[in-house]
Amino acid sequence: MTAEPKIRSVRLALASGSPRRLALLQQVGLAPDALLPADLDESPGRNESPRKLAARLALEKARVGAKTAHGREELQGAYIVAADTVVCVGRRILPKCETSEDADLCLRLLSGRAHRVYTGVTVIDPSGRERSRLAEARLRFKRLSGKEIAAYVASREWHGKAGGYAIQGVAGGFVVKLVGSYTAVVGLPLHETVSLLEGLGYPVHEAWARPEVVA
Repeated sequence: MTAEPKIRSVRLALASGSPRRLALLQQVGLAPDALLPADLDESPGRNESPRKLAARLALEKARVGAKTAHGREELQGAYIVAADTVVCVGRRILPKCETSEDADLCLRLLSGRAHRVYTGVTVIDPSGRERSRLAEARLRFKRLSGKEIAAYVASREWHGKAGGYAIQGVAGGFVVKLVGSYTAVVGLPLHETVSLLEGLGYPVHEAWARPEVVA
């Protein structure tokens, strides 16, 4: 007689509403039990560097997610994962684009130039321990024509994206060079995330062994 698989008892929540971050977690066999988007003011502080901004926002999102989870009985004792991505040219932080004007400005700044992407990730365990990592990628875009910029802006693929582009979409064709974490550019550095979860005791490999339970 075959034993029934034991249902996973450890909860996992992603403090984000991003479908890209959800898909990345699922890529490594981790399906969160809840999505807990954190509504924060993401404006940089005075003289705050891009890397410090990414790290701070990831931590703040995780803390908001942990507070929300604490108030929900089904998420008591959950691990919380949060991330934030910042795109910059030098020390200039590019916005998460909400308007076509934002997107047009970002693409013209990135055209033919190198830039950096920082993604901070924080995990909070059921006891409240916090662990964070920062992933970095360096990219260079080809020189974009006015026609390419106009067509990409018209696509609206940039909406809500840091720096005005999504590397996993059409804009992947703009990238001449990438050094560092591709998944950090998408929005959740998988190596760092899995390492943090493992270090805090989350049963990552157990999830891999029973994908039908966590799917």
